[in-house]
Amino acid sequence: MPSIPLPHAPESAPRLRGDLGVWLIILAELLTFGIFFVSYAFARSRDVAGFNAAQATLDLHSGAFNTVLLITGSWCVARAVQAVRSDARSAGLRWLLAAMACGAGFGVVKLAEYAAKLNQGIDLTSNTFYTLYLMLTAFHFLHVVVAMLALGYLAVRLQRGAYGSHDSHAMETGAAFWHMVDLLWIVLFPLVYVLR
Repeated sequence: MPSIPLPHAPESAPRLRGDLGVWLIILAELLTFGIFFVSYAFARSRDVAGFNAAQATLDLHSGAFNTVLLITGSWCVARAVQAVRSDARSAGLRWLLAAMACGAGFGVVKLAEYAAKLNQGIDLTSNTFYTLYLMLTAFHFLHVVVAMLALGYLAVRLQRGAYGSHDSHAMETGAAFWHMVDLLWIVLFPLVYVLR
């Protein structure tokens, strides 16, 4: 009797890593920052000379160092997720702590920049450039803090054995948020510090 071919099992469709709710938050945050970026570009087009003069007072080295810190932090977060998926929880925890250290380093550098500007008498009311610079970077800084808190929560849960190859969903969610924060800075740094 000839064999009847059985239908193939459906291949698993690719899935979005992380929680859908957090992806919606990420989308909303990207849209919000997009509005800020367009507002910045519009204001800059109306006062190119003033923006260039104010931009020249920023510490390009600090901005570049912060870029390296956040990109390194993203790499550490990706390594943490990979380690947890392989049930290497201790390594995952170390990578999460390394990412948090990168975020803390970012915060220290950014706060030092803010302190230097305040000591020079620069604040939100100094000019349009500084209003937008301080609003954009402070809003981003807040996101770095939230991302670090999320990683801290994940680290505590990971240390208690909550995640592994059986469940890395929360780790993926935290990683997605951290990567969004990194992506925003990758746009923000050249926009505010570099482009003339």
